[in-house]
Amino acid sequence: ILTYIKKLNVRLILEPGRFIAGNAGIFVTRVEYVKKTGKKNFVIVDGAMNDLIRPSLYEAYHEIVPVKKTKGAIVADIVGPVCETGDFFAKGRKVANVKEGDLLACLSAGAYGFVMASNYNTRPRVPEVFVDKNKMRVIRRRERVEDLLRLEY
Repeated sequence: ILTYIKKLNVRLILEPGRFIAGNAGIFVTRVEYVKKTGKKNFVIVDGAMNDLIRPSLYEAYHEIVPVKKTKGAIVADIVGPVCETGDFFAKGRKVANVKEGDLLACLSAGAYGFVMASNYNTRPRVPEVFVDKNKMRVIRRRERVEDLLRLEY
């Protein structure tokens, strides 16, 4: 960039935002059930729109991959347990052929993931885990229902 703006005699200030922060985080969710109907397939996960609302709110695309490789693929909606029409991570998407108990990673969830999370339906927010090479540590513990009720007294 400097090569092109050097002659302009300007000061360039950039805020890369989502480009860096987005790709620095993933949202991990567990497959609860795979429901195959005659018309549509559903991968129901334990994560919900309150954990990562960008797909519902903005129709944002997050690549979703299995944590461990699987064989084959299906076309499915990946949905959460909140029972709202907006409780989805992907619709009509070709995804790995996963089964109950498998972990899925929603990529590029580092920006606006946790900071936009809510306690909708009294769902405690997920923990945040920092990973550095082969070491990990919890930097924000999972909320408990007691944490949510503390402000209700």
